[in-house]
Amino acid sequence: MRELLLGLRLLLGSGRGSRARFLLMTLGAAVGVCCLALVLAIPGILATQDARQMAREPICVGDGRKLCDSGDRAPLQLIHTDPYGSRPLTRVFLAKGSTPVEPPPGLDVFPAAGQVFVSPRLHDILRDEPGVSQLLPGKEAGRIAAPGLARPDELYAYIGVDRKDLAQGERMTGFGGKYVRTPTVEDSALDIVRFTLAGVVLLPLAVFLAVCARLSAAARDRRLAALRLLGLSRKGVQRVNAAETVAAAFLGAVLGLGGYWLVNQVVARVGLPGFTWYPSDGSLSASTVAVCLVGCPALAWFVGRFGGRRAADNPLAVRRGAVPKAPAKWGLLPLVPGLGIVAGYCVAGATGHAPRDTSLSSVLMPIAVVLVGVGLVMALPLLSGVLARRVAQSTRSLSLGLAMRRNEVEPGGAFRVATGLVLLIFGASLVQGVLIELDQVTRNTGPTQAYRIGLGTVTYEQQRAFEKVPEVSGHAVVATSWTDLTDADLWTPSIDAVVATCGQLRALVPDLGRCLDGRPSLLVNSANAAMDEEVKPGAGFPFRLRNEEGQRRMMTVKVPRETVTFRDDTGLSRVQSGDVLLPPDLVPAGFRPEDANLTLVSNSAPEAFRTVMDGIGGVDPTVKVWTPGINVDALKQVTIVKTLLGAGMVLGLVIGVAAYLVAATDRAVERRPQVTALALIGARPRTLRAVQVAQVVVPLAAGLLLAVVFGKAAESSYLVTGGGAIFWDGDGVPLLLACAVGVVGLAAVGSLPLVGRRIDPELIRRD
Repeated sequence: MRELLLGLRLLLGSGRGSRARFLLMTLGAAVGVCCLALVLAIPGILATQDARQMAREPICVGDGRKLCDSGDRAPLQLIHTDPYGSRPLTRVFLAKGSTPVEPPPGLDVFPAAGQVFVSPRLHDILRDEPGVSQLLPGKEAGRIAAPGLARPDELYAYIGVDRKDLAQGERMTGFGGKYVRTPTVEDSALDIVRFTLAGVVLLPLAVFLAVCARLSAAARDRRLAALRLLGLSRKGVQRVNAAETVAAAFLGAVLGLGGYWLVNQVVARVGLPGFTWYPSDGSLSASTVAVCLVGCPALAWFVGRFGGRRAADNPLAVRRGAVPKAPAKWGLLPLVPGLGIVAGYCVAGATGHAPRDTSLSSVLMPIAVVLVGVGLVMALPLLSGVLARRVAQSTRSLSLGLAMRRNEVEPGGAFRVATGLVLLIFGASLVQGVLIELDQVTRNTGPTQAYRIGLGTVTYEQQRAFEKVPEVSGHAVVATSWTDLTDADLWTPSIDAVVATCGQLRALVPDLGRCLDGRPSLLVNSANAAMDEEVKPGAGFPFRLRNEEGQRRMMTVKVPRETVTFRDDTGLSRVQSGDVLLPPDLVPAGFRPEDANLTLVSNSAPEAFRTVMDGIGGVDPTVKVWTPGINVDALKQVTIVKTLLGAGMVLGLVIGVAAYLVAATDRAVERRPQVTALALIGARPRTLRAVQVAQVVVPLAAGLLLAVVFGKAAESSYLVTGGGAIFWDGDGVPLLLACAVGVVGLAAVGSLPLVGRRIDPELIRRD
């Protein structure tokens, strides 16, 4: 305790410079803790949103489930989730029963027939785009309050209907499920977010906090060495040094938590692109607060004790300005296993042996990224020293020679300046790989978009209306042959018949060969010509037909000898080899197949997609629509994940730039005695500025080059383990190189003002 109090007394009584340094350390710790709290708050925000989703899930439980199985007593519910652009639009249809139930969360009353309750964001959309109202039959009776919404911008609606209009509905007795039907972010996607943010934010954050804890390291080491020479013990010196860093870190942690509260209040009300939350969702848990208040001072204590070790072990060398030891080569140790794993996955992908054991890869890949990142940081001092020695021996430039000799003597200074920006470029490669993988999973790259509607509950009039929806460029009925399901021991083969003209089929599969209208044909997909053995020319398959009056009849379709070839690599049309193209004229008038789907086709542009979905909702808002190639829940999650990764990159940029500014400014202050000495012996200001720029730019450029190379290797290995079609992304290399060049340019410009014009001999008075 005596050493801690001595450290605080030295802090308060060492002049204005020490107090300014303490203020900078505190502000740096505050920025770091604020960023740390932002990252740690993400899982809590997502969990809170999932909890509200669980609270509104319809359930059916009661006394022995009697109410759930009792005719008209229980209310009915039907949930439809459709894409609205890249966002899900959820509509919950509710029909009252004779037994009353509690209203859903966010509403005061249970919706009656004809009443519509919408979320605030959906209310704004209805005002700006009246066409969406076709999806919501009824009159708006109110808005859903916050307890009934996962996010403020969620598109959600409760629609009251009559029981006769909800034939496909399920019985319910209340709200409040035990699981989330569509979580905000799946666990697998959340693991990706954690993995990426650890490399983009947390690793640079640890370096930044360490840099802040080592502000004015040279001056403090001289002071600590004086205390050691006066008789203070070795551990006492380390405690004195740690007292200042711990005090600054703890005060900064408190300020950082206050800054997080302010940022959460502002950003939650403004929102991020594709992701919003209520301010209360971002409240920090007790464990998160403890991590910030304990973890940051603990890191400062460790750095402070480690930083004061040289002054405690050899105080005379510190006071006399002896040359420090060269960095040990063991700093390269983490790179060996990390690059080994990364190289192994890259070789496996290049040779066509991509790993299929995702459980093992999910463990090895994060370990490899962390090892490479840590190894890159620890290798920078050694790299800076070796590079400086080689350049100094070969150059004939005075400025470059002076700069490299200084870096050779003090490679740790360049390490502090360059580390934050190097890790930023390394993390950018990882984020790029994650985004590529997400795009492979969710994006529909084809020119057309298909919509499938089951005809079981669709009237003939509705079918004709669906076919005339704006932006629909083609339609066809795809029917499955009838199979006798009463005989379990008899297996009957089946085929699909595409009831369409050649023009309608061409809209489904644009790459269509020679086709003649009015003649049945066997369809063959050149991308995959395999078909069942039962599909032979002349084989007959029965199809059950039904008309509007409910009359049924059978029709036999024989497999024709004539073939029509098409090509469909995507499979979105659901037309495959072995299907029969059946002209509509061959189907008896007034009849249509029973087991059939209506397939509509439009342009894949988002505007066309939205127009078609609105038009379908205008015909029948309760109809179920399948959209092959578009997973609305995946689109929502990808949007949120991209937003979180973008926020992580912004935080990483803030941390990297802050680390550079703090370290570069601190290094320039520490270098003032050497700069003054050079100025007194005749060095021109232009030469001094060139020296200062070279000291920063050369090791930074080398570190950034390694960051690009190692980052691209880590990105490629990540894509190999992801199982996608893209392993090597050459398009991202120019962008990373451009960012690296921009970083070097900014670092060079930022180094220029750090050499002043005024010569202060007082700085070298003691020398």
